[in-house]
Amino acid sequence: MSTTVTSKGQVTIPKAVRDRLNIKPGSAVDFELAPDGRVVLTKAGKKQAPPKSRFDRIRGSMKSDMTTDEIMALMRGDPAEV
Repeated sequence: MSTTVTSKGQVTIPKAVRDRLNIKPGSAVDFELAPDGRVVLTKAGKKQAPPKSRFDRIRGSMKSDMTTDEIMALMRGDPAEV
């Protein structure tokens, strides 16, 4: 995603980002300069460390009636156990 900086130094935050961070008109945001030169935008007051990996974002989010053993059997491709 990219956007253009206005002559006043303003940018429009893309809708997908606003939706993801639940940023509404009047919301406060924080900008953090990362050591590698990136700028991290967060909704103000929402202080949480960025995920360590792409899997951290989804860890613990599965909703299923299956047991762990059933899920493991399914992942192994053993439908007889499921």
